[in-house]
Amino acid sequence: MKDTFTHKGMRKKLVETLKKKGIVDVAVLDAINTIPRHLFMDSGFVDHAYIDKAFPIGADQTISQPYTVARQTELLEVKRGDKILEIGTGSGYQTAVLLELGAVVFSIERQNELFKKTKLFLPKLGYRPKKLIFGDGYIGYKTEAPFDGIIVTAGAPFVPKPLMSQLKIGGKLIIPVGDVLQIMTVFTRTSETEFDKEEFGEYRFVPLLGNKE
Repeated sequence: MKDTFTHKGMRKKLVETLKKKGIVDVAVLDAINTIPRHLFMDSGFVDHAYIDKAFPIGADQTISQPYTVARQTELLEVKRGDKILEIGTGSGYQTAVLLELGAVVFSIERQNELFKKTKLFLPKLGYRPKKLIFGDGYIGYKTEAPFDGIIVTAGAPFVPKPLMSQLKIGGKLIIPVGDVLQIMTVFTRTSETEFDKEEFGEYRFVPLLGNKE
């Protein structure tokens, strides 16, 4: 598992691309600049690791486009020590970004093949989420609720109520909502019963799977 000067140079270029696309959060850009994204992908895709595109990672899932990861993370406004629930661990790249920002991360993955692979892989790079869970992201993780933030890394046809209920007051849920195309949506919990909703443009994600699929 090598991270060469070439890789580091490619990461710097990627960070410049993200800045041009409007990412301004310095901590997020630093995380992207630090994490060896090529190690999160199949070796055949190493040359593509620092292009701003999504790529397949197996089990019909993808590693999200770096811009999307950066934008979702920026919208989450992570502070060091925040307790974050991630829905869709995937290859663990977004997990690593959250850990670089100092978050305490609980992450749920529905695909057993990916769950097993990522659980072994992340610690090898020194990334230690608080807990990786094999389970259904639609129901969240009540045991550790409430969370300072929840980030969903797959397209949800609707907003799962359990995720809303597992947010702290003041906490944010970042979720791409829609069937074919998704609208990046941010819900901020303002009281026990109230949420502010903001929308941030169209994206395309793989679908969020529940237990029945």
